[in-house]
Amino acid sequence: MLALYIVTYDISDPKRLQRVFKTMRNYGDHLQLSVFECQLSGADLAILREKLRELIHPDEDQVLFIRLGPVESHRDEPAIEALGRPYAPRDYSVVVL
Repeated sequence: MLALYIVTYDISDPKRLQRVFKTMRNYGDHLQLSVFECQLSGADLAILREKLRELIHPDEDQVLFIRLGPVESHRDEPAIEALGRPYAPRDYSVVVL
């Protein structure tokens, strides 16, 4: 079962920040600066955590995973509401290579 997560990070080194950003692009939608919306299975979440764990310095950096619940529970009512520019959720049925 897929769960919806907001993943946000605060990385103190520009090179590590770039590596974390490139990693996150493969797992979700870039919403704002260091914020991504991700639809993750349990296995994908474990892999992403391990990849990020290898990139960050734990005494200097922070990554937060905010679980919003099952993806299915957000089909009728979006999990994200935007003020200003509209938020356009990614179509996960389309694979981008």
